[in-house]
Amino acid sequence: MDNNQGMISCTLGCWLVAALGGVLAAVLLWVLGGWMFMQGAFVGAVVFAIAGLLLSWIICRPMPAAGQATVGAKDAATVKAEEARAAAAARSAEAAAAAPSSTQSAPVSAPAAPTVAGGVTASTALAGEEDQAARKGAWKYKGEAEKAAKPKAAPKKKAAPKKKAAPKAKAAATPDYDGDGVKEGTGEGTKPAALDGPRDGKADNLKEIKGIGPKLEALCNDMGFYHFDQIANWTPDEVAWVNANLVGFKGRVSRDNWLDQAKVLAAGGETEFSKRVEDGDVY
Repeated sequence: MDNNQGMISCTLGCWLVAALGGVLAAVLLWVLGGWMFMQGAFVGAVVFAIAGLLLSWIICRPMPAAGQATVGAKDAATVKAEEARAAAAARSAEAAAAAPSSTQSAPVSAPAAPTVAGGVTASTALAGEEDQAARKGAWKYKGEAEKAAKPKAAPKKKAAPKKKAAPKAKAAATPDYDGDGVKEGTGEGTKPAALDGPRDGKADNLKEIKGIGPKLEALCNDMGFYHFDQIANWTPDEVAWVNANLVGFKGRVSRDNWLDQAKVLAAGGETEFSKRVEDGDVY
C-alpha cells in the first residue's frame, strides 16, 4: 500500500511540474512572441504532455528490489564455486591414478630446475639447456665475424674528366662571284689598269652606279679607279680580281652589275638611279 501511494504522489508531482512548464511556455509566447491565444495555448498543452510523460517515466519508474539482486548474485557465485570444486576433485583423482607404486624403483633424478628471473623456479629443465648455458657467450654471429675480418677495399679513384676537343674552326665560305668555277681569292684574276689620280683633277661621281656608296667610292679611288670608262672596260678576268679585292665589299661588282651601268654613264647617258643621285634623293 505504501509503495502504491508513493508512486501516485510521484506521478502527480511530475504532472504538476509539467503543467507549470506548459503554462510558462504559453505565457512567454503570448507576451514576448506576440502569438495569438490559441497558438500559445496549443504549444503550452504540447509542452505539458511531453514534459509530464518524460518526468513520470524517468523519476517514477519502479526500481528492482535489493533482495532480488542479492539472491541473483549469490546464485551465480554458488554455481561458480561448485564448478571449481568439481574440477579440483577430477584433477585429484587423475593424479592418484597416475602415481607409481611403492615397489617400483625410484626414478632417475632430473637435473636441478633452473631459476628464472624474478625468483621463479621452472618445474623441468629443457633439453639441451645445460649445454647451451655452458657455451653461452663463446659464439658470435658468423656474418659479423667475417665482416670484421674482411679488410675494407680502397676507394676507387675517380677518372679525370675528358677534355672536350676544341671545336674545329669552320672554313670561311668563299663564293665564286664571277662563275668561273674558282673560288674568289686575292690571287684570282688580273688587276685592271689603275690611275694615280683623276684625270684633270676631277673624278666621276661613282656613287651614280647603283651599289657604290660613299665608303665604296673612297675604296675604289684608293685602288686607282676614278672614272666610269675605267669600270666599263674591265674584262671578266679583271672583274674577278676586283671582286676578290674589295675588302668588306667582295663580289659587289658582279652582284650589282657595275659594268652595264658604267657603260651607260661613260657614254653620257643616265640611269634611273643616277637621276635620283643627281637630284639629291639618295645621298
